Amino acid sequence: MIDTPSLFHVSSVLNRQSIARHGLDWARMSAARGIAGSRHPEVEGIFVCRGEEEAAFFLQINNTGGPVDLWSVDGVDEGLLRDNGNGFAYLPGRIPAARVRLLRSDVPPELGF
Repeated sequence: MIDTPSLFHVSSVLNRQSIARHGLDWARMSAARGIAGSRHPEVEGIFVCRGEEEAAFFLQINNTGGPVDLWSVDGVDEGLLRDNGNGFAYLPGRIPAARVRLLRSDVPPELGF
């Protein structure tokens, strides 16, 4: 079943050009630390948020060292999502640029969205 009206991705604004051009690709997102502060990908995949509440959580924990963007993610079969062991979902692999759309840019964590 493909149904993604409520999937989101939060990323540093430093990754914006790469995402717009290449989509969400864990191997290309090295311009900034991850949302949780990691310097290297935690998984070979793309973390997604299931709904606005989870996206707001990731906006608040922003450990990238700067502002972040909020992206919508379309066309993902939610049955393919995996749990990273901490209750957060990721899609193994990459998500093409045609399936992501910038919703909000430079979102300060205290404002949410």
